[in-house]
Amino acid sequence: MTQVLKFLAFDTSTDMMSVALSQGNQTWHHHGVGGANASAQLIPTVHALLAQAQLQLSDLTALVVGQGPGSFTGLRTACAVAQGLALGANLKVIPVDSLKAVAEDARHSLAHAQDGYIASVMDARMGEVYVGVYAWHVATSQWTSVMPLQVGPPEAIAAQLSRMNLPKLVLAGNGMQVYKDRFPLQEFEVGGVPVSCVAAVPNALALLRMAPGLWAKQEAVAPESVQPLYIRDKVAQTTAERDAIKLAKADALATSSASTTSSPPA
Repeated sequence: MTQVLKFLAFDTSTDMMSVALSQGNQTWHHHGVGGANASAQLIPTVHALLAQAQLQLSDLTALVVGQGPGSFTGLRTACAVAQGLALGANLKVIPVDSLKAVAEDARHSLAHAQDGYIASVMDARMGEVYVGVYAWHVATSQWTSVMPLQVGPPEAIAAQLSRMNLPKLVLAGNGMQVYKDRFPLQEFEVGGVPVSCVAAVPNALALLRMAPGLWAKQEAVAPESVQPLYIRDKVAQTTAERDAIKLAKADALATSSASTTSSPPA
């Protein structure tokens, strides 16, 4: 009998906190305000979804986490909670770069039925954007990265993407809108036809769609290997940030251990 895959996914790389749970083709999800609220609300939201699905953490196949790039505090919160939950429930974690989740969100909204390229361009604050370029392969239903993740001024990123001259390129994310005066879309026009732009975001449902393929490719790792993917380095955390991350990880580990202990024997 084929095992039914069950995944818990979350992404807090932006101002949105996105959490989703799947059991085969069934899904439960929550999309709400993240930011500073994520460290306090992520674990209760996970519990609420597990209760709706009548599942324990130990029932899951693996966790899936958006590891960045994005909000420094949001990435640390997500990775700390993933580590704590996975360690307590003896699970592996599938880390996914959040820009790939943006590309998947765009592909899904466009209902792409052919091979193509999507460039994820997200606001990185400080007058810059994050960018990642991915190729979608219909035959395998998989993404491959075709350019290393980068951060830089919108003008420079736009020029670099234009020089790549990728056929049927779609731009996804919020970077083009946030920096509409600095991201020259006319550089991408071919024969006067404007490039397609999709206002996609990294979210847990996108992570869930990718999870079975990533699990099959054995991309799940031990919890201690899960680390934020920053791209841009930050010099130091504030005391409040350090305290919030430590608390989130401790709560996740305690919650996961209690859930596993209370699970009935098989």
